[in-house]
Amino acid sequence: MGNIVAIVGRPNVGKSTFFNRLIQRREAIVDSVSGVTRDRHYGKTDWNGREFSVIDTGGYVIGSDDVFEAEIDKQVELAIDEADAIIFMVDVEEGITPMDEDVAKLLRKIEKPVFLAVNKVDTAQKSQDAMEFYSLGLGEYFTIAGINGSGTGELLDALVLALPEKEEKEEEVLPRFAVVGRPNAGKSSFINALIGEERYIVTDIAGTTRDSIDTKYNRFGFEFNLVDTAGIRRKSKVKEDIEFYSVMRSVRAIEHADVCILIVDATRGFDAQVQNIFWLAQRNRKGIVILINKWDLVEKETNTMKEFEAHIRKEIEPFTDVPIVFISVLNKQRIFKAIETAVEVYENRSKRIKTRELNDVLLPIIQGNPPPAYKGKYVKIKFITQLPTPQPQFAFFCNLPQYVRDPYKRFLENKLRQHFGFTGVPISVYMRKK
Repeated sequence: MGNIVAIVGRPNVGKSTFFNRLIQRREAIVDSVSGVTRDRHYGKTDWNGREFSVIDTGGYVIGSDDVFEAEIDKQVELAIDEADAIIFMVDVEEGITPMDEDVAKLLRKIEKPVFLAVNKVDTAQKSQDAMEFYSLGLGEYFTIAGINGSGTGELLDALVLALPEKEEKEEEVLPRFAVVGRPNAGKSSFINALIGEERYIVTDIAGTTRDSIDTKYNRFGFEFNLVDTAGIRRKSKVKEDIEFYSVMRSVRAIEHADVCILIVDATRGFDAQVQNIFWLAQRNRKGIVILINKWDLVEKETNTMKEFEAHIRKEIEPFTDVPIVFISVLNKQRIFKAIETAVEVYENRSKRIKTRELNDVLLPIIQGNPPPAYKGKYVKIKFITQLPTPQPQFAFFCNLPQYVRDPYKRFLENKLRQHFGFTGVPISVYMRKK
């Protein structure tokens, strides 16, 4: 299972540069499809074969420096609660500031691995200067230069060694459905409506659910675990960090789920924060169902269901093969339809297509519509097989895999969807050398 690493520190020490360097190799590959850089503060990366999620806490702070004083403590506490390891970044040019001492004080008390990264060390003199950071009482430090990446290797080597090995739970065979979305979109109410008992007390203050809770659910012959991610613990009085907290919660829940049920508040629309959660689920290759809640409150004259749905599909291109269900949790409208849909998506995600069938269906299509020639060379696809992975991945064996471009891979993906039905599930298409 994925580990989570949080990067903390005061503003302008270079957290984001370092974060971008960590995730860019990965994200550049994964996100080339959509051709957009989304403003993100979390991503996945791997080092020496260990994969983990990285969270840059800096991106969540809005406001002036004095607001920040209080904010940074909260962020560090959130990171301490949620992450498996913490990178605390400081700036050699500024030296130790009172705020750094503050953060160090919080970090000295915890059991989790903490890595002190002294940034902007690009000369021998600055290496000398870095020694003052010993006085923060966090032990050894790592000197790095975020701009050109020197020193990051040693830091990451130490980091992945310290990450806890997550033991794979064998007996856990039930599908896991995570209910995700922004605070107050109706996640807990949805779960209540399903379970039919007030297991959660739902009030109107955003973020009153205490922690992510699993509920075993069995109805109409479906059995699965429902994971509620509304989880704001003991910090519910703080408004500013609710978004951040719900993101951290979602990251963890999404990584452990098979299908993500993304609840959208129709009155607030499919905004950037919701899209962030959607793309996170998509990048983690999870099944996705989008539920539009509170549709009964929307002015119907200005917005039809059809328009609303078309708008969402536009936003989630190119992965548009995702079920969108309009529900009203309050009136218990179509909530079982929502669960049925999630079960279908789960089944799609675990679907195996026989190699023979794949080749019989797709090879004639490919012959009729081959990849465009590249530099006068023709690509011949000879054979297709589904890889033995938990989610649908297909290998197309051909003579010149490097010449097959993204648009053609999307064409193949669309044909797979059309003929074999993978609604709600991200598909990976790989070109391999025959």
